[in-house]
Amino acid sequence: MTPIDQTTLTVINNYLTGTCREMGLAMVRTAYSPMFNEALDFSCVIFNRAGRLIGQAEFCPSQIGTIKGTVECLIDVVGFDAFKPGDILLTNDPYHGVGHVPEFTVLRGVFGSDGSLIFCVANCAHMAEPGAKVPGGLAGDATEIYQEGLILPPVWLYRNGVEVKDIWAIILANHRTPDCSRGDLLAMVGSLTVADKRLHELLEHYGETTVEQAADELLAVAERRMRSEIEKIPDGIYCYEDTIEDDGVGTESYKMKVKVTVDGSVLTADFDGTDPQARGPMNANYSVTASAVYNAILHLTDPNIPRNDGCYRPIKIEVPLGSILNCKHPAALVGGNTEISPRITDMIFGALLAALPQIVPAGIGGTSCCFLFGGHHPATGEPYAHFHFEGVGWGARHEQDGNNVVIVINGNCMATPVEIFETRFPFIVESYRLLEDSGGVGQWRGGLGGERILTVNAPEVTVSALFNRTQLAPPGRSGGGDGAKAGIYVKRREDDRFFTFKEVFNTVSEAKFSGVTLKNGDQVRLVFPGGGGFGNPSDRDPELIRRDIELGFISKEAANSAYGVGL
Repeated sequence: MTPIDQTTLTVINNYLTGTCREMGLAMVRTAYSPMFNEALDFSCVIFNRAGRLIGQAEFCPSQIGTIKGTVECLIDVVGFDAFKPGDILLTNDPYHGVGHVPEFTVLRGVFGSDGSLIFCVANCAHMAEPGAKVPGGLAGDATEIYQEGLILPPVWLYRNGVEVKDIWAIILANHRTPDCSRGDLLAMVGSLTVADKRLHELLEHYGETTVEQAADELLAVAERRMRSEIEKIPDGIYCYEDTIEDDGVGTESYKMKVKVTVDGSVLTADFDGTDPQARGPMNANYSVTASAVYNAILHLTDPNIPRNDGCYRPIKIEVPLGSILNCKHPAALVGGNTEISPRITDMIFGALLAALPQIVPAGIGGTSCCFLFGGHHPATGEPYAHFHFEGVGWGARHEQDGNNVVIVINGNCMATPVEIFETRFPFIVESYRLLEDSGGVGQWRGGLGGERILTVNAPEVTVSALFNRTQLAPPGRSGGGDGAKAGIYVKRREDDRFFTFKEVFNTVSEAKFSGVTLKNGDQVRLVFPGGGGFGNPSDRDPELIRRDIELGFISKEAANSAYGVGL
């Protein structure tokens, strides 16, 4: 077989990526929930007939990693031979590879001229309402997966292009916002239709044989280039530890350990020694842990490597079953994909700091600052539910300050605009700002965290939260200072200052709880953490310090005490 020329390979690779982007555009234009059409909390991908990822766009890193495991599980359970034209498979079961219950994955086959399956296209999206014990689904004090939403094992959502009405009925009967859920699911299905059309156009232009050969060669290219990148890392064993503060149902903390071994062109991340799974929702399944490791390595290597299954092949991941990073059924795990995932990525960074000091950043904010709420809108009487997340400060690195208030490293999502937020939900946004002095000091300053203050504008709202980094700050590295901590606080209408939810409502955890009722006029203060600083603060350029003061990033007092600059 004659190898395909580089130009054709590049065109086909870009076409596959472009198709995934167009799938996302269809989602944005047709979805009901701000989770999709504003926050972009979804991912669109393409697989070949062997179930290997061959195309993806720049959506949510945690989903792109978990969807790989999801499709592999679906192949084992259902098999691609079961697919017929017009069939769509659906699952949101974390014990079939999905990141957590609110993330629904739909899968459709793309068939060739002889009726054989050539591709599968998939969309993984975080539904705003999964039918859990509380609106929005992320219950910070769940103790088993059955409290985290309606669990759907692999089921047929469509057969021969026709809705399977019984499945639709079950889903919508268990969601608090059935109209929104139906609209969002149809948007996901529509994105698959877009991909089916575009891939048939590709097949008609180049022919099925050429396209399939190109996909195989792109897998080989990605693997070869990733192995080359890993070979640039000095061989050795690199270790790191981190701690999850509490699990929402108890006050004990949980240790996570990783040993990264670089041996030639292979990198192995071994999490042996990590604590057993938690009682609360601070657990991750294997797919989430693997996805977080992939995310870290992709950040540290050539961004031009084709993003397909080939670039994952040289990365090996070993996680003890029954641990907090590879939990067993029926453990609650909704916090794994939002809270543990970014911490795993940061652990890989921390482990490889000695090997890659010019590339590895300081500690990132490391929490999605999950704030969930729902109820009936006073203006319409209609039910609503929402999963709100915030940006965080990113860690500084060699010759680069950290980014201010960017969504956590596993998300790649966008903040919902204030105007949309206030239009759709009964809250008034009183404040939304960067927090002075929240970035870790250093030769290179950590990114700033921020603050948002919300006032309840309804008779009552049910709220929940799932935060981390409220006790342990994002770490500075190479002599840099830590970033500021996160927090969530409440002020009742009759109070004159903010308190933790634990102080007011007697929750077990101050930042992980569910089902708290707030009244009209109550306020919630969300504080998002800053990133860690990098390098010795005494080495920072005084002109950069003066600029930070002028921009309001640091105060004069902090500059004098942290940097020793008389201003």
